[in-house]
Amino acid sequence: MSDYTAQQRRIGSGFDARSTADDVLEGIDLSGRLALVTGGYSGIGAETTRALAKAGARVVVPARRVEAARENLDGVEGVEVDELDLGDLDSVRAFARRFVASGRPLDVVIDSAGIMACPETRVGPGWEAQFATNHLGHFALVNHLWPSIEAGGARVVSVSSTGHHASPIRWDDVHWAHGYDKWEAYGQAKTANVLFAVHLDKLGRDRGVRAFALHPGGILTPLQRHLQKQEMVDRGWIDEKGEILHPEWFKTPQQGAATQVWAATSPRLDGIGGVYLEDCDIAEPATEGSRTGVKEWAVDPAQAARLWELSAELTGVDAFAA
Repeated sequence: MSDYTAQQRRIGSGFDARSTADDVLEGIDLSGRLALVTGGYSGIGAETTRALAKAGARVVVPARRVEAARENLDGVEGVEVDELDLGDLDSVRAFARRFVASGRPLDVVIDSAGIMACPETRVGPGWEAQFATNHLGHFALVNHLWPSIEAGGARVVSVSSTGHHASPIRWDDVHWAHGYDKWEAYGQAKTANVLFAVHLDKLGRDRGVRAFALHPGGILTPLQRHLQKQEMVDRGWIDEKGEILHPEWFKTPQQGAATQVWAATSPRLDGIGGVYLEDCDIAEPATEGSRTGVKEWAVDPAQAARLWELSAELTGVDAFAA
């Protein structure tokens, strides 16, 4: 076992795959806390927003579809919506400037927004859309928001996936100029989400900021919008009528939100960071042929540092640059 997988050991949180976001927040008062949740108006992001707000937090939801976000969160107390497109670095910069100018410290940042298995798509200067949106947009956002994150001693939660098993970082072709594969591209983006948390935790821990990455579980949500129905039938997820074939394979959105809410709030994680979580606990290292646990390539600090340097070069922002 490598040194950097040694800390990937379950701690016995008392929760499991069927725990909900409300379960992990029972007895936790978030009054006076400020959270930011990207993608916080759809799927597990919306359930995360509702659970945090129910526990007393004020929640900022930056959204590409502002009107849809306001409609989906209508009636949820303590929520504010602002405009943000993670695939557009100008939009990321503008949102962050507005927020930092408000002078409010952040207690929690949950990078929950993402796209999955989309057709080959280019954004910005020709970047592959999954790597750009899921990773580079969040990298730029957190770095631009750093004054507010550091001021609050925030926990930063990077929502990855077991999809990271599909691909390490393709250092020779991160933007898939050749041989695009939508699932491997998704895997690379999800590996990037883990590596981002590993290095951010290293940089931020002495300043009171800790970072985590996680697999929320399999959940059928709008994240699957790029998949044809027949593809989900062929994978055994649903039948021809659209009904879930194996409920035991999937979590509800409330259960899917639990691990990121636990990462953001659990006292059990005080003094811990830079680890990958699943089912409301620290995940074990992945074993050969398993679809659970974390791959070594996703928690390698050397690769995390290399990705940070590349991401700073691509986005033009690094809050820790000398």
